[in-house]
Amino acid sequence: MGKDSQYYKEKKRNQTLRLRELLAELPGFAKEFIYSKELRTQTSTLISYSYDLLTFFRFMTYTNPLYKDFQTKNFMIDDIKSLTSEDIIEYQRYLELNTDPDTEIHENGKRSIARKMSALRGLYQHLYIHEYIEKNPMLLVPMPIIKKDKNIIRMNPEEINNLLNAIEFGNEQMSERQKKYCEKTKYRDLAILTLMLGTGIRVSECAGLDESDVDFVDNSLTIVRKGGGQDVIYFGDEVADVLLDYMEGERSRILPASGHEKALFYSMQNKRISVDAIENLVKKYAKMAVPNKKITPHKLRSTYGTALYRETGDIRLVADVLGHENVNTTIAYYAAIEDEHKRQAADAVSIRRKKS
Repeated sequence: MGKDSQYYKEKKRNQTLRLRELLAELPGFAKEFIYSKELRTQTSTLISYSYDLLTFFRFMTYTNPLYKDFQTKNFMIDDIKSLTSEDIIEYQRYLELNTDPDTEIHENGKRSIARKMSALRGLYQHLYIHEYIEKNPMLLVPMPIIKKDKNIIRMNPEEINNLLNAIEFGNEQMSERQKKYCEKTKYRDLAILTLMLGTGIRVSECAGLDESDVDFVDNSLTIVRKGGGQDVIYFGDEVADVLLDYMEGERSRILPASGHEKALFYSMQNKRISVDAIENLVKKYAKMAVPNKKITPHKLRSTYGTALYRETGDIRLVADVLGHENVNTTIAYYAAIEDEHKRQAADAVSIRRKKS
């Protein structure tokens, strides 16, 4: 159950192996930087840092003749010392767009560039603090400016109803073939979306659920949070009804693939459903039912968060239920509701004089 389930043990093992693979390609001083963050950083984040740093060292082998056919793990600190802020700005341009077929073709937006540059900035800071380098050229490199969008995309009650109806009864945009396909997983899909809308759980938390994590005695759910901690959340009768319909119907007829016997939700291959599969089914139904909004699993979470804050007015409760470690993360939901209040204030005051 929860973080002790085979699913999470296997997930942790695979992440550890992936991190080791990436570290084997990094220079020793970059490994040291990653190790310095190990105790306070999730393995998935360390994997991202390692991959982003590898992108930088590969860039050096692609663009600098001195490092042609050079293995990334063989870079030395002296190679880093020779780089200037102009070299790093050139790397930033490379991240933005690279069309050279002999290297890694890619195109990144500002957020992605900022994340990759953040990893490099952290490495330089580490080397500078530990006096491996005398100067930190990153201090002269402007970082991409990311504007925070205060508007949270979420669904109103009518849109939620349209979304769930599209699953349960079909949609006029569906072909007959699509309707037959969706009919096979109707109760599963309805249970997944109702559960996410009714609890605000993350897509990864949903995919990791075992059947034993659901307790209908007190309508509770044992989940593993983003940071690996275990938590118990509660759901209402509507969620309980659709979960029971699925578990006593579709799920009871599934013959699970070996090693997937405990999963709550299954793919068409009778294996535990993946995060990608949940994301795709949410997008599929949302495109039909809510075409004017880009709805993802995280938007279902936003919908729940704003609804909970609207009902309770307790931002700390919202933070606790959503599993936010820092309440500042949740402030965005407060801002969204406050914006609604401002709109209501505008409608409440009439400036047109009444006709006599």
